[in-house]
Amino acid sequence: MFEDVREDAGATAQPSVSPSLDDTEALTPEPSASPEVDTFASESAAADSLSPPATEDYKDRWLRAEADLQNFRRRAVRDREESVRMAEDRVLLELIGLLDDLERAIAAFTPEQATEAWVQGIVLTAQRMRDALARSGVTVVPSVGQPFDPTIHEALLEIEAPAGVLPGSIVQEVQKGYRRAERSLRAARVVVARAPAGH
Repeated sequence: MFEDVREDAGATAQPSVSPSLDDTEALTPEPSASPEVDTFASESAAADSLSPPATEDYKDRWLRAEADLQNFRRRAVRDREESVRMAEDRVLLELIGLLDDLERAIAAFTPEQATEAWVQGIVLTAQRMRDALARSGVTVVPSVGQPFDPTIHEALLEIEAPAGVLPGSIVQEVQKGYRRAERSLRAARVVVARAPAGH
């Protein structure tokens, strides 16, 4: 009886069959190529082919940038100094114009008026203005008897040279000239001698 049961169970049981290696490969899907992967790979290959920038190139660029910066700083300092100088020159020219007025007034005083207190006050004011100009480096341009110099003189008129005066010399000063250091601040207006006709 037990033998019949075992035979029936063996008849109904199906043997388990494991898949072969060929069947596993057939069931596994092949990975598809990704566009992102291809792009990354091509970019990596291109980057590897590029040579790194030379150290000398970086150094040359740095030196050029440093030179440009130094030039800019020098230009800025020079421009600032020029602006200050021009502003000072304008103020000094205004002061010179006031001094001209005071000197003309002093020249118009009579000898009797020269002893009066208010006249002495004007004379003292004019002298203090001259001192202030001198402290700023402003000096009077020499004119009468000097050779004409177009850098510091402005010729208003030419006359025949008087006796004993060389042609090209200044015989009269119409308005004083001033210079600051070696630079002309205001040209002197003068009359210049010329050679007599026929010479």
